[in-house]
Amino acid sequence: MRSGLTELEAVLAVARHGSFRAAAAELEMSTSALSQAVAALEARLGARLFHRTTRSVRLTDAGTRFVADIGPAVSGIRDAMARVGEASDELVGTLRLNTSVGAARRLMQPLLIPYMRRYPRVQVELVTEARLIDIVREGYDAGFRTTDVVPGDMVAVPLGAPIRHLVVGAPSYFAAHGRPASPGDLGKHVSVRARMASGSIYHWEFERHGEETMVDVPGTVTLDEPHLLREAALAGLGLVYLSEYDVEADIAAGRLESVLDEWTPPFARLALYYPGRRHVPGPLRALVELIRETG
Repeated sequence: MRSGLTELEAVLAVARHGSFRAAAAELEMSTSALSQAVAALEARLGARLFHRTTRSVRLTDAGTRFVADIGPAVSGIRDAMARVGEASDELVGTLRLNTSVGAARRLMQPLLIPYMRRYPRVQVELVTEARLIDIVREGYDAGFRTTDVVPGDMVAVPLGAPIRHLVVGAPSYFAAHGRPASPGDLGKHVSVRARMASGSIYHWEFERHGEETMVDVPGTVTLDEPHLLREAALAGLGLVYLSEYDVEADIAAGRLESVLDEWTPPFARLALYYPGRRHVPGPLRALVELIRETG
């Protein structure tokens, strides 16, 4: 028999996601088990908490009031349980993180692996995706993004050096097409375009001595993942605009060369971000402390 707390967590998760399937995934339950937990609670309460159709799930008026009433109480119970775990000799718990693929690659060796080694009993779940999500609504403890896109209502902990993007191409491309001397020359070159998670085409951003410009570069190839853009550049298909982190090894080895360097200054840093809370869970607080410790 499931505990009353599990039933309350189930109701809150369904309310957050508007979906039994998504809520079940967050709670690591089967959809049928979660549905049974909610139904059992509704039976005991003598009230329906959700309107269910084949296409949607939404709170009833009674459900809206119930969720508003129990939310702070359940949060307090979670905090109390976390504090008990923190009081033990070894940190335990779960840490759910959301980030982009590029940020995950950048942070894995210097930060996340040391964290996992230091706290082996913490269950770390790292999910990568291009789109910027609502980490609270999706059930994450924290996320990693560049500081320029972190929502203003979040606590942000910057880490690492400012990120720089570069325009790069293969030596074979430059031998055949020459080198652009300014962003305005890109219209005469072949570029590999990048599609953002929103579906829009990314316009390359440049700045020099306070002069800013954005270029919608021409090109017949459009890709949506940094590793694929790098592969296209290595193949000589055209110029690409990528984070220095993604191409620094290729530049050092001579496989790629950069141009327009004076137009691409560093612009942002990565940051861990999370919602402001009265009590930050132990696993998350330990990650914040490790970031500050390592600089």
